Amino acid sequence: MRAKILLMMGLMALASAAITAQRGASFSARSELVVLDVAVTDGRGGFVSGIPADAFRVLEEGRPQTVSFFAEQDTPASIALLIDASGSMLVTRDRMIAGITSLAESSHPDDEFLPLVFNERVRHVVPSESHFTSDPKELREALTNSLDVQGRTAFHDALAEALEGITHGQHERRVLIVLSDGGDNASHLTFNEVLQKVQASNVVIYTIALLDPLSLERNPKGLRRLAEVTGGLAFEPRSVSVVGKVFRSIAADIRSRYTLAYEPAESQSDGRLKRVSVLVHAPDRKGLKVRTRTGYVAAAPATPAVDDEDSR
Repeated sequence: MRAKILLMMGLMALASAAITAQRGASFSARSELVVLDVAVTDGRGGFVSGIPADAFRVLEEGRPQTVSFFAEQDTPASIALLIDASGSMLVTRDRMIAGITSLAESSHPDDEFLPLVFNERVRHVVPSESHFTSDPKELREALTNSLDVQGRTAFHDALAEALEGITHGQHERRVLIVLSDGGDNASHLTFNEVLQKVQASNVVIYTIALLDPLSLERNPKGLRRLAEVTGGLAFEPRSVSVVGKVFRSIAADIRSRYTLAYEPAESQSDGRLKRVSVLVHAPDRKGLKVRTRTGYVAAAPATPAVDDEDSR
């Protein structure tokens, strides 16, 4: 009976928001409803729309699950922007600001942005009480006035703070865009510890690796890992001149998603990482690729639930 009540509550929240109900049905054991944000693309990377619900198959630990909710809709998102302002990013400052402005102008009109600038510490750059803005002009001005590039890099700590900050957004869809070379020389958290926090969240991560070939601390492998486990995308532009195009691609991907939800057939609040995969069978569509998060944590664990090598 409890499971049915939780399922109904989760579906009601999903219907009212017309998209993922992370607060009532997140990737933690506080609800038995698991929500997946799914991208389906063709061989050229373009979004494939119009796929029916019965074409999707969800597996948890290799076992089929019954999909309880399905939607294909362009709905607003809360988007955190985590921007590396350490000394290694000096050359990319103006291109980053221009690219972020392009992202905001290409996004859903009701999207809200939480810009965060970090070096040894994290700073909010929008002066409002919520630190969110939906105004591209305000976003550009805030970054222009605040993005002073200097200092060391506490990327892992900043990522953990961004994951917490995005939970205060007003929309149920949550996205984190990281602009960094992935290097870290000042954090208290290790990569594995922050990766566990990522997998316990329901945030889709996009990374843009702005790499200095002379930097010994850059870590594009870690950035790719963050995008992979959340169903996002990792970009490594060869030139800062294409950063604007990358941001527009991210905006399009955010707006082109399916939402699936299911109640696990075997619900256990044991704090372990549950592996998830989504398959699409559409005989009339060839070469489809599916991206979604690779798993979820069934409970807030007391010890790390991720057994992954340190990517540093």
